[in-house]
Amino acid sequence: MEIASHRRRRHREAGYTLFEIMLVLGIIAVLVGSAIYLLVGNLDVAKQARVDADFQAISTQLRTYEMQNLRMPSTAQGLEALVKRPSSEPKPRRWIQLMERVPLDPWGETYIYRNPGKLNPRGFDLISKGPDRQEGGGDDITNQSSAE
Repeated sequence: MEIASHRRRRHREAGYTLFEIMLVLGIIAVLVGSAIYLLVGNLDVAKQARVDADFQAISTQLRTYEMQNLRMPSTAQGLEALVKRPSSEPKPRRWIQLMERVPLDPWGETYIYRNPGKLNPRGFDLISKGPDRQEGGGDDITNQSSAE
């Protein structure tokens, strides 16, 4: 009789209870939630770095366009002048395709280009509308810090 009760007790102790499993899953959920919360700031930093890299690439191509044609594209021609030959004035003298496509900002919006710039009157403006996707919302990212 003692052997049978010992087997039953050992069988019951071999698995985990539902409470123990739920406790472990709860702890894992809290840890994962904390990690996600802490990484959200890194996502914003990555998006800012992406905008800075795009500004650098676009600025380089705009300067190449300027060297080829002795002027920057007009505001009306926009950044598309780096992808397709402009048909409006001022028409480029020696146009070559400088970009496959104009990149979108990390929030899926087109960059704003102005020549001459409002922020950089002796140069051009590049603007990302930022997370709110509205121009002038206070979270805009500009090339003002890289102005000549």
